[in-house]
Amino acid sequence: MAAVTFEHVYKYYGKEERPSVNDFHLNVEDGEFLVLVGPSGCGKTTTLRMLAGLEDISQGDIYIGDKYINYVSPKNRDIAMVFQNYALYPNLTVFENMALGLKLRKVAKYEVEMRVQRAAKILEISHLLLKRPNQLSGGQKQRVALGRAIVREPQVFLMDEPLSNLDAKLRAQTRAELIKLHSQLQTTFVYVTHDQTEAMTMGTRIVVMKDGCIQQVATPQTLYDEPANQFVASFIGSPQMNFIHGRIVRRDEVLYFETKRLRLAIPPGMEQALNNSERMMRTAVLGVRPEHVAAKSTDQQDLEEWKVNGKAEIVELMGSDTYVYLNIGSEQLLVCRMEAHTKITSGDEVEVMILMNKAHLFHPDDGQAIRMGDDS
Repeated sequence: MAAVTFEHVYKYYGKEERPSVNDFHLNVEDGEFLVLVGPSGCGKTTTLRMLAGLEDISQGDIYIGDKYINYVSPKNRDIAMVFQNYALYPNLTVFENMALGLKLRKVAKYEVEMRVQRAAKILEISHLLLKRPNQLSGGQKQRVALGRAIVREPQVFLMDEPLSNLDAKLRAQTRAELIKLHSQLQTTFVYVTHDQTEAMTMGTRIVVMKDGCIQQVATPQTLYDEPANQFVASFIGSPQMNFIHGRIVRRDEVLYFETKRLRLAIPPGMEQALNNSERMMRTAVLGVRPEHVAAKSTDQQDLEEWKVNGKAEIVELMGSDTYVYLNIGSEQLLVCRMEAHTKITSGDEVEVMILMNKAHLFHPDDGQAIRMGDDS
């Protein structure tokens, strides 16, 4: 096991002015399951490939443990990588595929047998060891690819979207298996995905990236509860957070967030954060998650200043929940997550309450969050 350290790492391709990875600076703790997440082209896979030695580093330094690895060949970095495609040899059995890397390193035969059997037992594929890849399902092939990495007993596992070729059911099953695997091995995992569900369910910490830059590094719950900016807030959560552009006004000693159709009282904690901010805000973006739009009175105070009226344009029945898309006169519909058997149909006039004590405010120019208790 080993920690991984990125020190101000950059990656330029050709003569591009803007780096594909821009000042990536991060410490990955020993035994951590770190997930890099972001949209396509954000630099997450390039970062992983630089760690693996498959891409040159344009600037900065990378360490695995105390070892400086910028110029170390991939085979000598003591890592194991699992790719999106399984890359299994079709003419070899499962056992032979898993053992090949060890045999090339001239590991003793009894050691190869022991490691392969142990990995197969962990992954519950012992009964498949004599089969060939064309006899396996997609999920079984992915387990073999994982087993091939496990037998190497590396200091760090690197995984580049390993579940993207699986169907939804298999993805969910394999996610659970990877979490269990990490718990058993207690080895450092660095995992790349564009799927926020994978990131939220698997990572001990998550790195959200955009345009080659780190947007926020935090635990899954912190990312959800305290997004650093509007991009992170929009990327984490499904359906994504609602955003409403408006202005901050004070009327009769009460601070409000207003649009042409809305007037929502700002709660004390949010008001204190605004007062403490060094950047005076007359306009802002209000962010509220669909689950924080209540269809009727809840345990929260039933404040008239938080109520909103709208027309249901779309109603999606999801089984466990119902998503109602309300026209409230803003640029986009307000998405509300309601109980499964909510009796609302398209065209109904609906009264909801935006729970402002759960909402977020973002600067309209750069999308940075105004946080409760922030003083900047």
